[in-house]
Amino acid sequence: MKYVFISLGLIFLGMGAVGVIMPFIPTTPFALLAAVCFAKSSKKLHTWFISTRIYKNNIEGLVKERAMTIKAKLKTLLTITAFMGLSFIVMRITNAPPTAQIILAIIWAVHVLYFGLIVKTSR
Repeated sequence: MKYVFISLGLIFLGMGAVGVIMPFIPTTPFALLAAVCFAKSSKKLHTWFISTRIYKNNIEGLVKERAMTIKAKLKTLLTITAFMGLSFIVMRITNAPPTAQIILAIIWAVHVLYFGLIVKTSR
């Protein structure tokens, strides 16, 4: 399992690194997943990861203070909204049951409330 977590951690780290450059890919969720995978696989990798700029700029505040910068919050929420909006459009095209569309809308609203009200905003 150690090597599975190392592999997943590297994949998530790569996706998070791409998210630093590409505005439509969120960095924070991938960096969080990488941190979890590295913590489960190797103390050495985890220690290295928490010293990187990706960790310090995107999730250190979230991990330590349960806070994110307004830029990170907006980027995360815009990405979630875009992907859920795309999912909603696909549901409409494929005539998904209204219940599925309502569930998707509730999930989106919970994300907005969580990042807007529960996660503190840091500078």
